[in-house]
Amino acid sequence: MSDPSKFRNLAIIAHVDHGKTTLVDQLLQAGGAYRANQAVQERAMDSMDLEREKGITIKAKNTSILWNGYTINIVDTPGHADFGGEVERVMKMVDGVLLVVDAFEGPQAQTRFVLRKALQEGLMPIVVINKIDRPHADPAAVHDQVLELFLELGATDEQFEAPFVYGSARDGYFMNSMEGEPPVDCTPLLFKIVEHIPAPKDADPEGEFKMLVSNIDWDDYVGRVAIGRITSGTVKKGDTVWLHQSDGTCISGKVTRMFEYSGLGTTDSAIGVAGNIVGVAGFENVNIGETLGGSADTEPLPFVAIDPPTISMEFSINNGPFGGRDGKNVTSRVIRDRLMREMRTNISIQVEDTDKAGVFSVSARGAMQIAVLVETMRRENYELCVSRPTVIMKRDEGDRLTEPYETIYVEVPDEHANGVMKLLHARKGQMEDMISKEGTGHTFIQAYIPTRGIIGFEFELVNLTSGHGIFSHLFRDYGPYAGDITTRTTGTLVSMETGVSTPFALVALEERGRLFVGPQEDIYEGQIVGENPRQMDMPVNPCKEKHLNNIRSATKGDGIQLSPPVAFSLERAIEYIEPDELVEATPHFIRLRKRILNANDRVRESRKAGN
Repeated sequence: MSDPSKFRNLAIIAHVDHGKTTLVDQLLQAGGAYRANQAVQERAMDSMDLEREKGITIKAKNTSILWNGYTINIVDTPGHADFGGEVERVMKMVDGVLLVVDAFEGPQAQTRFVLRKALQEGLMPIVVINKIDRPHADPAAVHDQVLELFLELGATDEQFEAPFVYGSARDGYFMNSMEGEPPVDCTPLLFKIVEHIPAPKDADPEGEFKMLVSNIDWDDYVGRVAIGRITSGTVKKGDTVWLHQSDGTCISGKVTRMFEYSGLGTTDSAIGVAGNIVGVAGFENVNIGETLGGSADTEPLPFVAIDPPTISMEFSINNGPFGGRDGKNVTSRVIRDRLMREMRTNISIQVEDTDKAGVFSVSARGAMQIAVLVETMRRENYELCVSRPTVIMKRDEGDRLTEPYETIYVEVPDEHANGVMKLLHARKGQMEDMISKEGTGHTFIQAYIPTRGIIGFEFELVNLTSGHGIFSHLFRDYGPYAGDITTRTTGTLVSMETGVSTPFALVALEERGRLFVGPQEDIYEGQIVGENPRQMDMPVNPCKEKHLNNIRSATKGDGIQLSPPVAFSLERAIEYIEPDELVEATPHFIRLRKRILNANDRVRESRKAGN
């Protein structure tokens, strides 16, 4: 197929858990991606283990379906703002978007973020109001909220007239309106895509080959694969093309393989034509935002601007006593190589060397994005230590210190609304809106808060609301420095011995606070083994053994009952620690520790800092 008018390129955007990936599953079924006897895979586009475990999309991915003679290229994008860079870079590949909105929750924070980027690029939206079968769903009210959002974000008249489709992605049906037609299948949505998503406007089949690299993939046989939409001309295996790099240099190379995305995987393609989204192999040093052209004189294509990072963390080698026990990749050289490789495929992450040996500064959109990187490295047999997230400060024109601020959206049961407001106030949040939806028992709170105030907020919200509170946040701007923010009001229990924890020692420590370790665990000096209710660090010995005496008992120690230790996820551990602490991440362990392990050295260092 070489007629550009038969291509439809679109991205699917939505807030977390609004049904975006489930919708892709239904479109794949409707497009014949599965054989009649083939098992249908749920959340087929969530191919990473982390995506399936967390239930969110992390990496943008491509697929396509054939329907009524049209090739519909679909890009599944993340819904979490921390992974917004994945969304921004695919906007140059598509000509329209499917905006998926929950029929009960309505447009949320990440919906605004992604939709703003799409509208700025002039993309045509189709609104899918999903989960209309959900209790308390109000599709009519959500319809009005979406139109208000279009006005707020400055949509053009054409974008404001976007068509609406109603349905349930889980049950596989969509309708053009809420009245008059019985739900059947995905056909109404497919008709809307073909009718309202424009064909590639700038596709020129007769021109010179030109393609903007919008994503990078990896193939075990041919290495790096540049993914993008062909703007003009054609390309096939064996062609000589020129890579126009971001630094202005131009290098030539041969196309070793061509890919097309169809169904659940990729297929080799004989030729890539204008308007289609393809993968091109043959350039080992290709990066996102660069241009592949048919000649050395090709004018590079413009790339969408990426929002700068607001959070930074330090990555360092594991210099603890147990370093090298669990993982294979432990040296600073291999850690640095891995971080640089990540920066080439994830343009929203920045990596810099520091003046400390074996320590690297990693900047990103949010703590979750960096935590996903750390978790990925753990599973690749790396050992490393990471610091608490810190915000990236700036100076304004008057040389005043400024910091990033975000809009935070919180949904809690009505009885917890006052507690959440106190929590936000303690973190320098300023209330902007508060709405209680009748009949739902939930209150929606919107506030303006420093990014520093969001670090660790989730854990306190979950504890306050017994797990019923949810929140999302969206970067707004840089504002005046808000002053000191206390995000942890407790101290820690710090081991002063290296050894194996014993039940005899831990049962005594339980009276001092909550424990993070259980019996028979390897412990080292400087490791954080528990939480002290008071705002101070307390040295303890979790390895103390019961001394033998003249009165021997056959049941010595058998009656000890210990509470289960607090188990930290990686994200929670990163947000829990203080600036003088680190998280040690290895393939099988997550440990909290002090930066300076020896207690006497910590005292000397604190005295120096006080002077």
